[in-house]
Amino acid sequence: MKPIKGLLFDIGGVLYVGNKVINGAPRSIKMLHQHFPMRFVTNTTRTLPGTIIGKLRTFGFDIHDEELFTALDVTRNFLLSQHATVLPVMTDEAESYFKELFSERPDYVVVGDAHTNFDYPHLNRAFRALMDGASLIAAARNKYFKDEDGKLSLDAGGFIGALEYASGKKARTIGKPSQTFFHLAVASMGLQAHEVLIVGDDIESDIKGAQDAGLQAALVKTGKFQASDLEKGIRPELILDDMTQLVDYLLK
Repeated sequence: MKPIKGLLFDIGGVLYVGNKVINGAPRSIKMLHQHFPMRFVTNTTRTLPGTIIGKLRTFGFDIHDEELFTALDVTRNFLLSQHATVLPVMTDEAESYFKELFSERPDYVVVGDAHTNFDYPHLNRAFRALMDGASLIAAARNKYFKDEDGKLSLDAGGFIGALEYASGKKARTIGKPSQTFFHLAVASMGLQAHEVLIVGDDIESDIKGAQDAGLQAALVKTGKFQASDLEKGIRPELILDDMTQLVDYLLK
């Protein structure tokens, strides 16, 4: 591995799984924080950034607002830069983040993890907007995630694929594994991509996505990790049982 000057941590599956914190994770983050700038990056689009920060602090993580880097934030900033209007397909909470940009005849249909709003009325409304000329944005398009009951649950990727298939339009992905997403997070620390290590549980979105963007990557065997992930030809710089092992590796 090349020398590490900064850290990115995926959140769900790395710092906690469902409503259970990874044992020792808050203490490990505190120790690493004394030596490295860090950002906490997430494709979670079901809830607002403030909700995520609140959950992390409840779990005992001392994280500042500016250290959180979410797909929702990057998506909203992109849309504002384009002076664009939006038809979101998201949870009611997440849709409120785009309230001032809403239009029934939008420039963009924006899809996140809509949870129970992934129903026919919401998806068909989005399809019709696409057929009327809107472009398609995937705030994040993960395949699945580890849910609170310990089992895998569908994420937004399959529903985005359905809209692509039906409309013939290709979605622009804003969150991981977009190289722009990683580069923005790295730049916010004043570092270069090769100087930063990401810690994630998704072999494709976190690990391959980061490596394609020039970062180094550590895969943890928590969260959505499956043993079959190691057979996909993707080679992380590190493989860890959980994120707490990073302390011994970086601070030994």
